[in-house]
Amino acid sequence: MSQYEIELILMRQLASYLAMPIFIVDEKGALLFFNEPAEQLLGSRFDEVGELSMEEWFATFSPRGEDGTPLPYGADPLGIAVRLHEPAHRTLGFTGFDGVARTIATTAFPLEGQGGRHLGAVAIFWGVDERPSAEGATGAPR
Repeated sequence: MSQYEIELILMRQLASYLAMPIFIVDEKGALLFFNEPAEQLLGSRFDEVGELSMEEWFATFSPRGEDGTPLPYGADPLGIAVRLHEPAHRTLGFTGFDGVARTIATTAFPLEGQGGRHLGAVAIFWGVDERPSAEGATGAPR
């Protein structure tokens, strides 16, 4: 991750310590990093995948709406955060690097640097089928 803006480097460092799956893209939507918690949902380790253009990862994931219809290019939350510089949230289906179809909820937000520089976007996501049910949840620490 050499020659990147310091904010992107720091975001990657932060993501490496978080327990939530994190996906980081640059200002053009190119994949820069995803953390270890994201590996299981995405179906591969970042070290095996490496950096990919937005076109490459979008084609691989083939995101779909909740009804199964393919999403137009850039209509996923990361695409919206990159193109419109706005946060976005959506539940969607996708195919992981391992070819397994999964359903996730994802929230993406743009990364802005000093002077209004658009640096990229970050997505936080989780498997919809893996969330604990509200029944029995106490909110108490485990």
